This record gives sequence, C-alpha cells and structure tokens, in this order.
Amino acid sequence: MELYSFAKTVVFAVLKPIYRFEVIGSENFPKEGGILLCSNHIENLDPPVVGINAPRPVNFMAKEELFKIPILKSILPGVRAFPVKRGMSDRDALRKALKLLKEGEVVGLFPEGTRSKDGKLGKGFAGAGFFALRGNANVVPCAIIGPYKPFKRLKIVFGEVIDMEPYRERRASAEEVTEVIMEHIAKLIEQYKTN
Repeated sequence: MELYSFAKTVVFAVLKPIYRFEVIGSENFPKEGGILLCSNHIENLDPPVVGINAPRPVNFMAKEELFKIPILKSILPGVRAFPVKRGMSDRDALRKALKLLKEGEVVGLFPEGTRSKDGKLGKGFAGAGFFALRGNANVVPCAIIGPYKPFKRLKIVFGEVIDMEPYRERRASAEEVTEVIMEHIAKLIEQYKTN
C-alpha cells in the first residue's frame, strides 16, 4: 500500500499540471465493499488517470507483456496491477479478480479490452459481465472524456452504481450484463462530453 500511495502522489503531481482533471460523481463511489469499476478506454494513460482520481485504491488487470519489462515487473504489483493473458481465458486472472471483489476491493476494468483507435466507445467483452455477476460487487461505470491534450480539460466521470441483483436473480448472461454496463458508460459520455 505504501508504494501505491507514493506512486499515486507522484503520478498526480506529474499529470495534474498537464491535464486539467475535472472529476465528476465521486459521491457515487461506495465507501466500502467490492466494486467493479468499468471504464471506456481512449489512451494508454487511462489506468493511471482513473487510478489517481478514484476515491479508493484500484486494482487493474494489465496485459501480461508489461510484467516482462524489467522495471515494470517490480513496480506493477506494488501499484496493485495483476497480469492477464489477452485473447484467451486466463483462469488465474479471473480467480484473482473475483477474490479481490469478494474481499471488498476495487477492480478496474476496460471492457473494450483495448483502447479505441477513433475515441468512440466500442463493444465490450463478456468478461465485464462475468465479473459483475460472479463478483457479488457493486458496478460503477466510468467515462473518460478527452481528448488528452496538454492544458485542456479532461473529465473523469463516475456514474451511479448499477444494481446487479435483478440480473443475478434471473441469471442473465454475461453478454447481456456487459451490454448494460456499456450502455451506462455511453450515457455518461453523452451527458458530459464537451460540445
């Protein structure tokens, strides 16, 4: 936790003068209990930007390749990142994320799987719905509204909690729940985007 707090302070100090963060909806973030934080993905900086502006520490899945880079290999676990193999079902990553959610932690996820090339919201993968249904956690949608341009405003919007109980009760599919999550993210983007 010490490294996480230190890294958060350093990253915030570096990025804050460049991007004028406007954080909206922090009050929507439950103060305790497991949270699946689902965001759109427009730039490589999204994980640290969401992480430093979220009210609670966020555990992000990061592509396995990053853990093979010497410097990052030792830093990433300290900032609560854990590896996931892309393009396949990674059972270790699934177990780790579910364990964190059940322990009352925040798990950050970009349901699109990769960043958008044109800035538009893409289709979400079923993994988000799987975690939302199985993790027994609150789901908080998040919208990053850019673009990332120096000295321009960058909005990070946390939406209201999506109640998962009705979907769990009727055993909705992971695909359906992912679509619901993506609709909430799309509404946030539409509501708060700058004209």
